[in-house]
Amino acid sequence: MSDPIESRVHVRAGEPVDIPDIIRLIRSLAEFEKLPGPDDAAATRLAQHGFGDRRCFETLIGEWDGTCVGFALFFMTHSTFTARPTLYLEDLFEMPSHRRRGIGRALLQRLAAIAVERRCGRFEWAVLDWNLEAQRFYASLGARTLPDWRLCRLDRGPSLARLAAVRAEAEHDDSSR
Repeated sequence: MSDPIESRVHVRAGEPVDIPDIIRLIRSLAEFEKLPGPDDAAATRLAQHGFGDRRCFETLIGEWDGTCVGFALFFMTHSTFTARPTLYLEDLFEMPSHRRRGIGRALLQRLAAIAVERRCGRFEWAVLDWNLEAQRFYASLGARTLPDWRLCRLDRGPSLARLAAVRAEAEHDDSSR
């Protein structure tokens, strides 16, 4: 006989019809992290990048009794050291009202199965330093936090443009010789 909770949880691949739910969940995630969520233009780009001709990411939808209450957004990178692809989880979120029901675990289990199917050398993600509950949850699944690595980022804006301009100037100088 199946577990009554597990029979209420369903994980499936995201589809274009899920875009409004994905945007709703991303906005809820942003609120949880005290960050600005995607505006309408960003929501349009998310739809294009996730379901358009040149997809940048994939999604999984976590449902409870047929209602979308969680999602995972992921993409493939590559490890030069393992010489294998890496499944990178960008975001995992479930509505606070539906936590501790197995939805997050089910999403991570499906992601792990995808990583195995795709012969990945790694399945990686980042967790905020203040999100101790998530850190404990990931540790309970066997994940380890890498102490020696720090995430580096150049956001769209002056820093990224400045670095790109340096590259563009160097290419221009090389081509004029």
